[in-house]
Amino acid sequence: MSIAPVEGTQTAVCDVCGNTYDKSFTISRGGQVKTFDSFECAIHAMAPRCAHCQCTIIGHGVEADGATYCCANCARESGESELVDRA
Repeated sequence: MSIAPVEGTQTAVCDVCGNTYDKSFTISRGGQVKTFDSFECAIHAMAPRCAHCQCTIIGHGVEADGATYCCANCARESGESELVDRA
């Protein structure tokens, strides 16, 4: 993943909210490039969701059997007994 200011234009349109903003930036991941006017919109569009509670995972999260969870408790609620949160 890479983050870069939008080059070659004075303003760009956010792919999420449609706002035209002179400080827009792009994020590329897996061959896709998206334009955003804020990290809020970038998180909304690109952050994973917990497989149990569906909250947006902004931090590290935990993974098991191809699923991503916001915490070990949600993983346990989904039947994953091996994962633990770190303190």
